Amino acid sequence: MQSRKIDQRAAQLLSLEGKVAMVTGAASGIGRGISIRLAEMGAFVAVLDIDEVKGCATAEEIETQGGAATFLKCDVRSAAECRRAVKLVIEEAGKIDILCNCAGIAIRKDIIDLTEDEWDLALDVTLKGIYLLSREVVPHMIRNGGGCIINIGSGWSLKGGPQAASYCAAKGGAVNLTRAMAIDHGKHNIRVNCVCPGDVETPMLLGECVQLGEGREAFMREAANRPLGRVGTPDDIANAVLFLASPMSSWITGAALVVDGGGLA
Repeated sequence: MQSRKIDQRAAQLLSLEGKVAMVTGAASGIGRGISIRLAEMGAFVAVLDIDEVKGCATAEEIETQGGAATFLKCDVRSAAECRRAVKLVIEEAGKIDILCNCAGIAIRKDIIDLTEDEWDLALDVTLKGIYLLSREVVPHMIRNGGGCIINIGSGWSLKGGPQAASYCAAKGGAVNLTRAMAIDHGKHNIRVNCVCPGDVETPMLLGECVQLGEGREAFMREAANRPLGRVGTPDDIANAVLFLASPMSSWITGAALVVDGGGLA
């Protein structure tokens, strides 16, 4: 009987029943994993991405598993598209309780080789996108009495990395923007946190391998060179996001949660 009570309490602390979540960069990789996990725990999930085919596939998988989701094509660099996406979700679901800003791009170049257009693209997708979408969502959360925003940073939010100038700049900005938002909107019962993953096996990580011209086996072996001896999975990051989105983390805001198998240890 005691075990059953504990199980019920644990389920309540992680439950997202009745919640509405919006996830960007949700067509593949970490964003896809987050979308599926939040839906598994009861949230209605708005899947946002510029890739319509893969984004629809994420939403369809959620629904196949018995969850509820909708896909919205959205370029997070566009204020108009962010405004439209939020409007459509509010019209369909009535509110937004959880926003996960996951969209990002990794260009593996130092500042000498990096073009201005590449700098703008990386910063606009990875950092400006957080600002634009949050700017639309926060007023709704204020009116609804609160909410939760989780930004996806990186281990390189907290330390530098080679041949990744724009990526490090954008992800570093994501962490400090998280802190600023947490300070500004704690009074509105809005919690804002950042998850900082290490290397996770995703199409983006494999794309970095191609950009650097390295062999896949050696690249992945180096990526796994950390205390826990492996690269991460989207599920590893999704579980951290679930924790920060759930009632279990009700007194956590302004935090940068490192999920990297000990890579920064």
